[in-house]
Amino acid sequence: MNKRFGKMDQKVIILTIATWFVFMILAIINAIIRNSLFKPMIGDLGAHQVSTIIFTSIILIVTYIVFKFSKIELSLTDTFIIGSIWLFSTICFEFLAGHFVFGNSWEKLFFDYNILKGRIWSFVLITIFFSPYISNRFL
Repeated sequence: MNKRFGKMDQKVIILTIATWFVFMILAIINAIIRNSLFKPMIGDLGAHQVSTIIFTSIILIVTYIVFKFSKIELSLTDTFIIGSIWLFSTICFEFLAGHFVFGNSWEKLFFDYNILKGRIWSFVLITIFFSPYISNRFL
């Protein structure tokens, strides 16, 4: 990989995009499990919190596995570019697909950011941004 700022090779770009799509599939599965299993047992807030913790763990594990087995070398800048791409893509997906495909109101979508109400979705966004950096440090 070329280590100059903003110059990632094609393998890294493909890996970045492919991994994000894996995250989205896993997020949808996590949401299905949250709504069908956790929500009836512990209510909406508890289910939200449990599934957020589960999904942040999944993000870290998947990122580590992908980086380890792809044997890519990333600079500090690369890790933050990847994290930024994943963060931007996640927010766009959440709001655009969340509203236009899944029919959630804008109010409901923004509600998940209200940490004062126990909504900890922001931890997913923080994790998805920093997971490339964290995983790269352990390799």
